[in-house]
Amino acid sequence: MPKVPLLCIPGPTGAGKTSAALFLAQELHGGIINFDSRQVYADFPLITAQPTSAEQSICPHFLYGFLPTDKAVSAGAYADMAGGAVSEARARGLLPILTGGTGLYLRAVLEPLAPIPQVPSDIRAGIQEECARIGLPALYSRLQEVDPVSAKRIHPNDRQRITRALEVYEATKKPLSSWHTETGSEGPGHTETGDAEALEFKALKLGVTMDLDALTQRLAERIEAMVSAGAVEEAGEAMRNCPDKDAPGWSGIGCAELFKYLQGGLSLDEAKELWIKNTRAYAKRQITWFKKDKDIRWFAPDEHQAMLEVAKGFF
Repeated sequence: MPKVPLLCIPGPTGAGKTSAALFLAQELHGGIINFDSRQVYADFPLITAQPTSAEQSICPHFLYGFLPTDKAVSAGAYADMAGGAVSEARARGLLPILTGGTGLYLRAVLEPLAPIPQVPSDIRAGIQEECARIGLPALYSRLQEVDPVSAKRIHPNDRQRITRALEVYEATKKPLSSWHTETGSEGPGHTETGDAEALEFKALKLGVTMDLDALTQRLAERIEAMVSAGAVEEAGEAMRNCPDKDAPGWSGIGCAELFKYLQGGLSLDEAKELWIKNTRAYAKRQITWFKKDKDIRWFAPDEHQAMLEVAKGFF
């Protein structure tokens, strides 16, 4: 069976992937498929910088804004959905264009992921009960002892990922980080793996990036624009839909900071400052992650024509 052509546009948050994808989709008759773990959430189209309605009207878009705030999507489950989106795009005569910043999601599509064994329900319930009883800081301290590698890359306030790492350790007697090392699935996005099989693609990876300091200024300007466009109001509506601060959707950068602001724990200026700081740190991790992939050809945000020429020569 011939391999399915697939154009991938990875890169750090805010670098200009959406603009590049839209240009290439128009030129190559493509459909855009999201591989960003934050842009799947229905309640946060503005905060997570999902393509606007006007942008999505330019060409078909898939896997944006479909998930409730209280749900999560593992890499394996995402790979299954992405496979379905690719098939739909191809059935409509479109070139599938994967666009996003969650490296693990992209890897799950292009490479097989070995599954982490299922965590028994009693262990999961026990960890959750313990978290409620002794608090998240105590669990994070334990994670630092049993799995320092995972603890280093998980934020101390990220309840979902801390409890998940401890559940895996309790169930398998092996750190979550060791599973990721064995399966090659460690990355800056979601850390769960699934059992989706590798798909046969003829994949071209054209990344969009820029200098981190210049990107930081761009991110700060984007956050100010988001606030002016109604990000606080969006977060307020999301809070009414899902007031649980530990819900997976609230763990996203921008979402978490605005939740704290709406609860009175931060001023708006403090929330924006923390939002910028955390976004810059995330962008740095993304740059580090994607630079390990030697198959990615890198372009500046405005080099759309050069990207097109490479794509035309590949497909």
